[in-house]
Amino acid sequence: MKRERAAWIFVAPALVALGLFFFLPVVAALVLSFTDFDIYSLADICNLRFVGLDNYLTLLRTHLFWKALGNTLYFVILGVPLSIALSLGAALLINSKLARFKGLFRTIYFAPVVTTLVAVAVIWRYLLHTKYGLINWGLGGLGIDPVDWLGDPNWAMPAIVIFAVWKNFGYNMIILLAGLQTIPEELYEAAKIDGAGRWAQFRHVTLPALAPVMLVVSILTMAGYFQLFAEPYVMTQGGPVESTVSVLYFMFEQGFKWWNLGFATSVAFVLFVILFAITLVQLKLSQRWSDQ
Repeated sequence: MKRERAAWIFVAPALVALGLFFFLPVVAALVLSFTDFDIYSLADICNLRFVGLDNYLTLLRTHLFWKALGNTLYFVILGVPLSIALSLGAALLINSKLARFKGLFRTIYFAPVVTTLVAVAVIWRYLLHTKYGLINWGLGGLGIDPVDWLGDPNWAMPAIVIFAVWKNFGYNMIILLAGLQTIPEELYEAAKIDGAGRWAQFRHVTLPALAPVMLVVSILTMAGYFQLFAEPYVMTQGGPVESTVSVLYFMFEQGFKWWNLGFATSVAFVLFVILFAITLVQLKLSQRWSDQ
């Protein structure tokens, strides 16, 4: 009994902090999503009215929300596999026995993760400049016409995907590299004895052993990519023609540009439900795959 009481005393500060700084704000935001909380309510709380599900119903009728959701899904579908593939490739290269200067390359690949996003976004705007950008200069050397990366609705989101993948792949690379280093060398030696080549070793040893880590990486990456905001905010301001407006950018504009704070919180909870549902699907698929 004393041990149990002592345990509760030790965890109590953490529970209080979680309750105050996580659960309480979440519950408060959920309550706000059922009200018309706006700038008038900020001035006088008496102006606050309970509107039930009106915010959610209005959201489902808002064209720009569906446009933002489509843009976000496009970003996730294109960016998440690309980011994980690049991270895995970099982790395999660094983990290779033939690799030299591993510490240096780990630092180089991880450096964009810890670099201020706004600063590198400004630099990437110059790199992607239609007339003077380094990327178009390189394409010109290959005989390809310049691309208006940030001014063409068809190219703006792919440009943001390229930037986001470059910025974030180092984080996943470190996680995957740690996973690769836990795979016993005996498994590869047994596979070699059975006549397995490099591709067969990768397919039948590396990927199955790395599956739990890949699941964690895919969930983290997907959740992070669904929260796309800073990149379009700095690089395109949601344009051109709303082609880079994400769900989070839409929520930000509703909350802090138009001061529809109750409506904006309803956007946040719809995004939470979408993320929760997709994560459940990922876990179910992973469980089914591991049972086979």
